[in-house]
Amino acid sequence: MGIIKERFKLKADAANAEIKDLLKEHGNKKIGEVTLAQIYQGMRGITGLVSETSLLDAQEGIRFRGYSIPELQKSLPTAIPNGEPLPEGLFYLMLIGELPTEEDVHHVTNVWQRRSHVPTHVFKAIDALPISTHPMTMFVVGVMALQTESDFAREYAKGISKKDYWNPTYDDVMDLIARLPRIAAYIYRRKYKNNEHIQPDGLLDWAGNLAHMMGFEDESFKELMRLYMTIHADHEGGNVSAHATHLVGSALSDPYLSYAAGMNGLAGPLHGLANQEVIKWIFEMQKELGTDNPSKEQIEDYVKKTIAAGKVVPGYGHAVLRKTDPRFTAQMEFGKKHMPDDKLVNTVWKIYETVPPILQSLGKIKNPWPNVDAHSGALLVHYGLVEYEFYTVLFAVSRALGVLANLCWDRALGFPIERPKSVTTSAVKRWLKGEDEIWE
Repeated sequence: MGIIKERFKLKADAANAEIKDLLKEHGNKKIGEVTLAQIYQGMRGITGLVSETSLLDAQEGIRFRGYSIPELQKSLPTAIPNGEPLPEGLFYLMLIGELPTEEDVHHVTNVWQRRSHVPTHVFKAIDALPISTHPMTMFVVGVMALQTESDFAREYAKGISKKDYWNPTYDDVMDLIARLPRIAAYIYRRKYKNNEHIQPDGLLDWAGNLAHMMGFEDESFKELMRLYMTIHADHEGGNVSAHATHLVGSALSDPYLSYAAGMNGLAGPLHGLANQEVIKWIFEMQKELGTDNPSKEQIEDYVKKTIAAGKVVPGYGHAVLRKTDPRFTAQMEFGKKHMPDDKLVNTVWKIYETVPPILQSLGKIKNPWPNVDAHSGALLVHYGLVEYEFYTVLFAVSRALGVLANLCWDRALGFPIERPKSVTTSAVKRWLKGEDEIWE
């Protein structure tokens, strides 16, 4: 069956028994109340699904199976001494619920290397698109073309017991994650590097191989990819990409279809596309100010001008966090270690010193602090990855780790199809008048 697969099955069996007991004893207990505002305003804050892999703490940021990002940077195995954590280790932690050993991480790396072959028809599907197509569109098309390889789809068509759904789901998840760096790198080289492709290096780890296939051989860039893939991997289950993957998967769509749905959500400017919006905004500021090294005073004036125009400052504010995003801090520390004198990176730090006080002065913003998107683009630009439309593809490759680990748990725990109740505004009006008891 495979070492990781066997461990997952043992964990899933134990979790199933525990959840069954919880529901038997406490299934009728209320976990919260839903307000009319929540119904109309994006279901914000409604607790309505289970996501085992991570939990967002308003003060401490994202915790993966209880571990904060600083803790993971100290605890997860690395590719080089005192280096950044390997994302293979985070995937193991999210799937199994325990910190991996170096041997566990090497095993995951080897499994993904063996499963990384991408069929020719996937590249042909991508090549059929105009070169002007957004990289995220190419990426999702590539994932959809890869769906022909789905074990779950084949096994379900043959007839498979519900209790075994997790098995082909697991295999699809491992295959898909293994192949995503090849697809992402192919898109990058096709769109930006004259269609000149670089073959994978079977001796490299998952993130290091992505850097290699994109054409970046700098060891510190490979370290950046390891950090990037780790800190972007998951962010609870309620964000658009995670929830969309879970929702589509609940219909027993296979992992390829489910993940593609989630990545279509990630491509939205209010979600994953935000990282491209940040660097675009900084470039526009530099152009208007006529300098690549603006002062804090110049940045302050430009920020106030942005806000006065009814626009937001990209990369600032978060629905849940009430402190600086630890993912931002991790990237800032990386910048101080590898590129302390980079003008663009220093501009990001000046913006960090400038924007929160301005947003706080408005008195309407609960969280004026930067999120993960506020920093990532500047680090990528430092190494020459200036094609900011591609940044969301990197985000997508990373986010696969969390949403697909969750999908394994969805099938192992036998979660049903997701189907919340909806109402009409007319029904709401009748309810407010006491004429309808739809929520009583």
